[in-house]
Amino acid sequence: MKTILIIEDDIVLRETTAEILELENYKVVTAPNGKRGVEQARIMLPDLILCDIMMPEMDGYELLEKLSKEEQTKRIPFIFMSAKTEIKDVRKGMDLGADDYLTKPVSEDLLLSAIGSRLAKFALLREEEVQEEDTEQENSLNNIENIEDLKNYFCDYGVSKIHKKGEVIYKEGEYSNNIYLVYKGKIKSFKIDEFGKELILNIHKGDDFLGLSAIIDNSHYYESIMAMEDVEIIHVPKNILHQVLENNHKLSLEIFQLINENLTEVKEQLLQMAYGSMRRKTAKTILKFANLMNHKPTDSINISRRDLAGVAGIATESLIRTLTDFKKKGILEIEGRNIKILDLKRLEGIN
Repeated sequence: MKTILIIEDDIVLRETTAEILELENYKVVTAPNGKRGVEQARIMLPDLILCDIMMPEMDGYELLEKLSKEEQTKRIPFIFMSAKTEIKDVRKGMDLGADDYLTKPVSEDLLLSAIGSRLAKFALLREEEVQEEDTEQENSLNNIENIEDLKNYFCDYGVSKIHKKGEVIYKEGEYSNNIYLVYKGKIKSFKIDEFGKELILNIHKGDDFLGLSAIIDNSHYYESIMAMEDVEIIHVPKNILHQVLENNHKLSLEIFQLINENLTEVKEQLLQMAYGSMRRKTAKTILKFANLMNHKPTDSINISRRDLAGVAGIATESLIRTLTDFKKKGILEIEGRNIKILDLKRLEGIN
């Protein structure tokens, strides 16, 4: 069912027009003035707008100008319905981008004919746009040759979403439908052991792929992913990447190399957790965060003690005691969540 927004200050005309359209199986939303009409258009995103010109608070010309500048509303078919009959008024409305201009009083047949033709025209134009977008996307798929091309494809055609700090993007064991690219922000990948303890496997930042280890058909994610701060993630359906890899052996090798590098990092992390001393684990973890966050040694790192302990693989209380010891020895400066490396060489040399 198509939705039509009627913006008209004359209550009798507004209700009469609404009744005519409802009898033709249109869903009708109404607004008594231009200001309210803009609000309704933004909220409802109707299939067509039928609008008066002379209205209180905001006239039809100003309303159309506002909607024409907004991405979500600029393509909505727009018909003026006004008692203003002079050529200059009609021309002004059409110059602003109106699709039609009906002079009051409007017969029922003319009104329905104008609405029907504008909706049909918009549907055809949208169909052509979709076909062009599909063709463009297919051409872009064929032009992907390496990892950088793949990242560009994600940015151009992927679905972007903002995730708040602490939000889980996907959980271990869930069926994998998408491959993700971190656009900005930091994310941790982790598993929960049998005792409910969080084990952080890796920290990811902007430009990193997520979910590649579950790229095979009918596979599940092997870890959980959570935002460490407000982040922006772009995802593309996994089957799209399958299409690219089928005919691109070079890119397949690069993807496998990324997966291998990630597995190597996880192995090193586990070895450190298993055999490293508490002081060494803490030092290595701080250095790792500083590197991932692209910080200079003199910059402060803002990170929770829980996340530091999770990466180091030690209890939070033990980590805090070790940090306090580093602070007393002048290796670190600590203020709240902020940690600053004062003596990089000594920190790197801790065993």
